[in-house]
Amino acid sequence: MQVIVKVANDSHHTYAETICQMMEDAAKIRGTGIAKREPEYVRKKMTEGKAVIALDNETVVGFCYIESWGEKKYVANSGLIVNPDYRNTGLARDIKRATFDLSKKMFPEAKLFGITTSLAVMKINSDLGYKPVTFSELTQDEAFWKGCQSCVNFDILKRTNRTMCLCTGMVCDLSKVPEKKADKAPDLHENDKAWESFGRFMKLRRLRIQRKLENVPGLKLALKSTKEDKE
Repeated sequence: MQVIVKVANDSHHTYAETICQMMEDAAKIRGTGIAKREPEYVRKKMTEGKAVIALDNETVVGFCYIESWGEKKYVANSGLIVNPDYRNTGLARDIKRATFDLSKKMFPEAKLFGITTSLAVMKINSDLGYKPVTFSELTQDEAFWKGCQSCVNFDILKRTNRTMCLCTGMVCDLSKVPEKKADKAPDLHENDKAWESFGRFMKLRRLRIQRKLENVPGLKLALKSTKEDKE
């Protein structure tokens, strides 16, 4: 297995349909949202140089792309997918790292953000320098939130007036990220501290959700329904 992670370009257009199918399959398995995308949208990201692809010989095994909002003040690394046969190999981390570096190169002054339900992605984001935030600190661009409509949990987002959902919001200010040093090893101590801080945030988030359950009619029923659907 020799996987190459690289910035995608026009030569990778033939993989667009497969990538979209991988996204759809992953969303069904999770029961939560990877925003559905059409092949033409994926090809556009490749042409713009705003995507990272992982290839094992001629087979696509991973992908991620960059989106921007609010006059490029906010950017996100979206649609991260890894072929199930390549999970738990560190490939997701490699793709996220490559997409993070590409975001820093293309949008050095932007705030890089994401929303996810995946604990593994949260851990990777935390190691990269993301901080957990409330949804009010994310972009308010309607085009971004429209992408959530294909998620099975979109009703929860509407019921809370876009203040929370099952996803966790995370942000990294790229203007404060130093230039990458190829020979610098990761600071594991700092990563552990960041993860501990993230754990404290999640505990507070659970308390906020409990309070929200008491104040938003129907939300508790929606969450219960979502859990039953996943089971």
